[in-house]
Amino acid sequence: MIFGIGTDICDIRRIEATFVRQGERFVRKVLSDAEFAVWQKRSARWPQRGLRYLATRFSAKEAFSKAIGLGMRMPMTWRHCEIANLPGGQPVIVLHGELKTWFEAQGLRAHVTVTDETDYAASFVVVERD
Repeated sequence: MIFGIGTDICDIRRIEATFVRQGERFVRKVLSDAEFAVWQKRSARWPQRGLRYLATRFSAKEAFSKAIGLGMRMPMTWRHCEIANLPGGQPVIVLHGELKTWFEAQGLRAHVTVTDETDYAASFVVVERD
């Protein structure tokens, strides 16, 4: 049974402008430690690729927050929601801390997809109740 659906589109230029203003502080606010490590590797090879990675994660977390109906308020936080990839590349949501506890107590599971093209990153999340 579908619990919630969330979608988000993010202007990569807006993410870039925020990054220019705030630098790594912005990245640390949005990304988990594992995501931050991936961002560093991608940014080192090609800075634009790092920005796209950051934008897709930002977008996916926004979509997830909408799908669970909480927006960006506790227990939902940027860093407790991680967008990882399975070995084949499929994106998955990995939760931590209070958000994980709350989500599991609700009997929920989530599916996510992310994409980016030129100036935009977009995400779609479906949350189901078991």
